[in-house]
Amino acid sequence: MAYDFKKAEKELYQPKSAPSIVDVPAMTFLAVDGKGDPNTSAEYAEAVELLYALSYAIKTARKAELDYVVPPLEGFWTVEGGFSGGTPVPDKSKFAWTMVIRQPDFVTEDVLEWAKTAVAKKKPRLDPTKARLWHFAEGLCVQALHIGPYDEEPATLSAMDNFARQNGYAPDISGTRRHHEIYLSDPRKTDPAKLKTVLRHPIRKE
Repeated sequence: MAYDFKKAEKELYQPKSAPSIVDVPAMTFLAVDGKGDPNTSAEYAEAVELLYALSYAIKTARKAELDYVVPPLEGFWTVEGGFSGGTPVPDKSKFAWTMVIRQPDFVTEDVLEWAKTAVAKKKPRLDPTKARLWHFAEGLCVQALHIGPYDEEPATLSAMDNFARQNGYAPDISGTRRHHEIYLSDPRKTDPAKLKTVLRHPIRKE
């Protein structure tokens, strides 16, 4: 049976709607950085397509080593001028993002370079050089499952912030510790009211 990160690590990928505290360990990601409104930006759409193309190229080539389900798309977000996460962002063109897909531990720089070459041949309109391998330990965070449209996330984020403060933690968003979303639903195929997104914010003990 194919290894599924979402099922094997339920604490990280299947939280409850009620906020909880989690210590996120080091992980390996494929990452693409960019800026702009995710709803309209060609750069964003190409970043997501590139991440999936590379991820499936690696999975297909290394299936004999480990048969696994490609993990969900994730995003680390900030906003020009600062981002608290608890209030709506009216001008989405000011978003700066790092979109990622988690990878098994066997994915090294050499594996990524092979995948880049494969994707460049299969999809020449994509620029594989924009992708990088990223090892990141997110650390202590508050998280919750948000069900509904992305624009309604501030209510869930406010509940997360209140829960963290009530339990002796303070927000710790910075240039390296950012607002984090894990997309469990495909927005192209899912009613906005039923979208499931894991929301995660970095915190520190007060």
